[in-house]
Amino acid sequence: MHLVSYVGLAGIAVAIVAQPVRADVVKITAVEIQPTASGAEIVLKTTANESPQVFTSSFGKTFVANVVNTQLQISDRNNLRQINPVKGFAAVTVSEAGANSLRIVVTGETELPKVRVRQSENGLVLSATTSTTTATQPPSSVEPVTKPPASEIQPGVTTPQSEVPPIEGEAQQLTPTTEGEEQEIVVTGEQETGYRVPDSTTATKTDTPIRDVPGNIQVIPRQVIEDQGAVRINDVLRNVSGVNFSTDAGGRSPTYNVRGFEANQFKNGLREDRQFNTRTYPETANIEQIEVLKGPASVLFGQAQPGGIINFTTKRPLPEPFYQIDFTAGSYDFYRPTLDFSGPLNSDGTLAYRLNAAYEHAESFRDFVSTERYFIAPVVTWRISPNTSLTFEGEYLRDRRPIDRGLVAVGDEVADIPLSRFLGDPSYEQEMDEFRSYLYLDHRFSENLSLRTALRYTSSKEIYNSVEANELEADDRTLLLARYFGGQYYETYTLQNDLTWKFNTGAIAHTLLFGVELARQTGRYFEDAIAAESPSIDIFDPDYESVFNFPYSLEPDTAYNGGKVSSDTIAVYLQDQIAFTDNLKLVLGGRFDSFDSEERYPNDPTLNVDTETSEFSPRVGIVYQPIQPISLYANYSRAFIPQTGRLTGGGAVEPEIGEQYEVGVKGEFLDGRLASTLAFYDITKSNVLTDDANNPDPDFSIQVGEQQSKGFEFDVSGEILPGWNVIASYAYTDAEITADNTYTVGNRLNNVPFNTASLWTKYTIQSGSLAGLGFGAGIFYVDSRAGDLDNSFTVPDFTRVDAAIYYERDNFKAALNFKNLFDVEYFEGVQSRTQAIPGAPFTVQGTVSWQF
Repeated sequence: MHLVSYVGLAGIAVAIVAQPVRADVVKITAVEIQPTASGAEIVLKTTANESPQVFTSSFGKTFVANVVNTQLQISDRNNLRQINPVKGFAAVTVSEAGANSLRIVVTGETELPKVRVRQSENGLVLSATTSTTTATQPPSSVEPVTKPPASEIQPGVTTPQSEVPPIEGEAQQLTPTTEGEEQEIVVTGEQETGYRVPDSTTATKTDTPIRDVPGNIQVIPRQVIEDQGAVRINDVLRNVSGVNFSTDAGGRSPTYNVRGFEANQFKNGLREDRQFNTRTYPETANIEQIEVLKGPASVLFGQAQPGGIINFTTKRPLPEPFYQIDFTAGSYDFYRPTLDFSGPLNSDGTLAYRLNAAYEHAESFRDFVSTERYFIAPVVTWRISPNTSLTFEGEYLRDRRPIDRGLVAVGDEVADIPLSRFLGDPSYEQEMDEFRSYLYLDHRFSENLSLRTALRYTSSKEIYNSVEANELEADDRTLLLARYFGGQYYETYTLQNDLTWKFNTGAIAHTLLFGVELARQTGRYFEDAIAAESPSIDIFDPDYESVFNFPYSLEPDTAYNGGKVSSDTIAVYLQDQIAFTDNLKLVLGGRFDSFDSEERYPNDPTLNVDTETSEFSPRVGIVYQPIQPISLYANYSRAFIPQTGRLTGGGAVEPEIGEQYEVGVKGEFLDGRLASTLAFYDITKSNVLTDDANNPDPDFSIQVGEQQSKGFEFDVSGEILPGWNVIASYAYTDAEITADNTYTVGNRLNNVPFNTASLWTKYTIQSGSLAGLGFGAGIFYVDSRAGDLDNSFTVPDFTRVDAAIYYERDNFKAALNFKNLFDVEYFEGVQSRTQAIPGAPFTVQGTVSWQF
């Protein structure tokens, strides 16, 4: 299907659904928090006798009401917060939860408050009481604060859902009544957060509803991660269309494909380069949600592959005390305790902290393989003033495991040997240590002008000592091994500044973003060595004794030992989000990057490489909303990727360029609880280095290679009925080589399936004696994939089925996850003929959790 056809389909959709836009958002003109004789009362005043919709839930001693389809229409948009308004209440807070919703949080001192909701003549009233409430205390002062749920407004960070208590619950539609007529809502037990996240900053670096973004962005919230019992990013990303695991270099930094190309990874909007600062698997203990932005993202994030980016958003301090301890145990001696503590550090709540920590030990279905991990991540936020906040975040991760590259290919398929077979010597391990520190400053000059600054330092150290697959001999059973020993050390420094200005030109509204980014990355190799001789192993009948006891003699790798690499980036970007009307929006943006890198090898200067390039990356997108729940969009964007090499005839190597055309439609259903995205795209990557047919020297190349990916995707997530959540996806991806001298034109891009699909759903009983009992089930399908760019072998398709049982009561939760329920043999990823990574067989994982 061609792009012209996609545009035609979008045009038909416009014609079908076009009708006037409904103005159904309730305007809140005033907010009052008032102590009463029986407790506290929160009043939301409206301009007319309108009836907003309210979702309720509880969280330990905290009651939450999420009032949807509402907007604050007051001059001061700061939050309202009272500390200890009367006896029995720890705090009452009213805040903006998104573009069209408010969140009311009422926390009791010793128990869950009882809250009644009623519609008065001029607004919505929530009356809260506890058993210890008295009316002896005078009203306390109302303290305006800035918007804490937005992670203190970090660059590239979406509002974390666990920033405040969960908001999902049964919707209560209030009808206009006379003053004093009440509808009582009593919440018992803890309700789960939903699967739908309405807002994200990843696509625009501004607080923009996803429905207003002219692109495909999917967000996986913390609730999905917990429900699926996922401790690795691989298990989480399978929920997103067009995303699949590629490889992990033997248990090190994993890579993923999005729309057929490798996806660059970010954390809180800052690049997580797999060479410089991500040497091992990312830790999920402090991940709040994962956002996948499809298509080229260089306009805001710089050098990146054209398929898309993955952004990890971390947890932030909570406004009220929160303590949670989890313990997970499972098949193959897997056990993992974690803790998550948070709350204020002083009486007025201007200083708050969060601490996440995890320890993990696991054996494996892979013979002789075991891993051990330590992780700790403290965060402290200081609200200096109502308009200024400062956040410090730190992370330390230590990971120890052998390098395990999986199985090897024989002929046109993966060798028919047990998936558990380890082809090497696991007694040699690698040790990885990663340290990250972040400093975020958010300052609001006025209601319409704000500055966001992020400063980051990271270091990563890897000591590798491995015996691994090298090459399969002609007999298709004798695998030559190789032993490597050495280390690498990397550091990164990043400074990012974003200035956001909201203004109008006549009736047209603008949100202007101006950003500057400075980044430096350095690395060095030390003690590089390789074995002068290494053993071999029979893949069908391995003799491990000869492998384990082989007498190695190491020789220094004179070429790379002492080598140093570095790169510097200076970037400036500008973006304007233009709202011509409430239902017609345009996004224009551009970024200029200057990139320099060098590699120096004192023992072999012939390997020295210098790269210097600059590139402009534009983006234009448009959104039209013919009716309130439907958004039609189209975009054009470019990406660039610096590369190194030697060109025939000399000259500088140009960066690879990716260009994308995309159209799509987004829909919101069931009063906004369910959201979907259908997208069609066409991506071309050019300037790919390839062999020069006229030059036999393999060290020289020409830039005539081209790769293309086109297809369509569908995602849906949200709540169908109270307690029934779903997240599902389907993608068709046609990714191939369209010009090359090294590989055959028409070959499939490696590890890119034509079809992928996923469905995960969970239902929790909401009332009665079985309230809190839940069930989950999922099915994940991945089509067959080419194992390498030569298309010399194929990895077969697979369908994996998971299931889960949950029970929640008060502050206790237990879960039992069954993964790969039917014990299907499959391969998670593949990179080459010696790197086919098998998936785990049937496993059981149990988790118990306490909150206090």
